[in-house]
Amino acid sequence: MSFTLRSVKVPPNSVSLEEARSRTFEFFRSACRSIPTIMEIYNLYDIVNPSQLRSAIASQFRKNAHITNPKVIDMLLFKGMEELNNITEHAKQRHHIIGQYVVGNQGLVQDSGSKDQGSSEFLKNFYSGNYF
Repeated sequence: MSFTLRSVKVPPNSVSLEEARSRTFEFFRSACRSIPTIMEIYNLYDIVNPSQLRSAIASQFRKNAHITNPKVIDMLLFKGMEELNNITEHAKQRHHIIGQYVVGNQGLVQDSGSKDQGSSEFLKNFYSGNYF
């Protein structure tokens, strides 16, 4: 899969917003097609399923949906292709993928609850203290 991604390159400039938009959709399709390979390389089947990973990729695209300058879109496409190339060529480790795309900005699932529920008074004081 990484050999086919090497042949895909972003031209220096998109002529119009429609051309940049079509390149964005093309890149999104290639990123979604590489999900099974990524799941296999990084052994992510025990943590996340392919549809959740696809949703994480889609959220990265939606984050920049407000951009209308074709040159900025081309730059973001280039950065995205480099990121996908690094992931498919195993330039990142498993915990990088989990931290960026599985856990994301939500934080760890274990940290969502309060630490001091049902704890002793000593632990409540310890958690509320400033020990950093």
